[in-house]
Amino acid sequence: MSGPDANGETGSARERSGSAEGGVELRDRDAELLESLLAGDHRALARVITRIEERDPGYRGLVSALYGHTGGADVIGVTGAPGAGKSTLVDKLAAAYRERGDTVGVVAVDPSSPYSGGAVLGDRIRMASNVGDMDVFFRSMSARGQLGGLSMATADAVKALDAFGKDVILIETVGAGQNEVDVVRTADTVAVLVQPGSGDDVQTLKAGILEIGDVFVVNKADVDGAERALAELEEMVHRREGSTATPEAGAGHHGPHGGGVPDAVDADDLDDADDPDDSDDPDDSDDPDATDDLDAADDEWTPEVLGTVAETGEGVEELIAAFDAHAAHLRESGELARTRRRRYAEEIRTLVRADVGALAAEAIERRGGIETLADRVRTGETDPYGVAAEIVDPIAACLEADDPDGE
Repeated sequence: MSGPDANGETGSARERSGSAEGGVELRDRDAELLESLLAGDHRALARVITRIEERDPGYRGLVSALYGHTGGADVIGVTGAPGAGKSTLVDKLAAAYRERGDTVGVVAVDPSSPYSGGAVLGDRIRMASNVGDMDVFFRSMSARGQLGGLSMATADAVKALDAFGKDVILIETVGAGQNEVDVVRTADTVAVLVQPGSGDDVQTLKAGILEIGDVFVVNKADVDGAERALAELEEMVHRREGSTATPEAGAGHHGPHGGGVPDAVDADDLDDADDPDDSDDPDDSDDPDATDDLDAADDEWTPEVLGTVAETGEGVEELIAAFDAHAAHLRESGELARTRRRRYAEEIRTLVRADVGALAAEAIERRGGIETLADRVRTGETDPYGVAAEIVDPIAACLEADDPDGE
């Protein structure tokens, strides 16, 4: 079936081999491409990311095969309002990582073209300090209309870079302000950039984007207003620490449940939320997730606040030290494992929603299309609830027949 995938992009949404493990078929030519990527061929890496971005037929098998080779990279998201200096800072960060011997992958997300859907600024040269360095792989990708600035293709491209063996992967978001929270679903560490000058920058950044920051950076720290911005951020972090002092209060990126995004919660948590008797459930004391939450509350990360001057590289070394400290915290506290479990849960939900939606769209087309169904409602032949049941009931029946418990 060719249908919309998780981002409404054209692609194969049902390329499954039907294996016992429920895996996705890896085509022969893709297996060769994967082998080249794992062998360190940068051209193969570029081709894989292109196939991922364009959602070519078979890309799902390719991405599925990448998973077993991921998990070794530190993934860092750099977000903030347009004009904060994200591109320049990412450039300097990449150069600094290279100086200490790390290999670097950069995914720079640009706004989508309203005509082609591709990256509006896809060909711009943003990595001036790293031109010619093969161990810095730069890729500009389209946001593909995603409000949060990151499409599923971006997350899949990060997996390709991770599987390739890049030590550090930097994600530069499109810079749409408070909608930039999606980066927390892909990056292990998130840096939020603020620029001084307007005087109200910190005050205008509300809960959403502030809750996802592991490190807050006042870039252009050599201009007037920088000290004030640093002080406001320090105060904001202090207030937030106070508000998340208890497990119940910590709903943000650094709270017990982490994530910082309402959808990025554990499926078990959703089940619990629907259970009116949850608070009285005696089994909660045996819930390992509950223990994890308490442990996470004890080991909560306090965001660092730093100043940088990206143009000169001032403060970049200290920023990398902050990233390293957060990465160490994630590993030592167990938060990295919890974060990745939440991430995989969200990816599963996203893919399942997209695939079920594609199946429903096919069923609508087989019945003459949505306009035909609307006319049936208009003439009184049926109603929207009846149409929805007509579309969804066969899918539900198939799921019931496939019940692993046989009930």
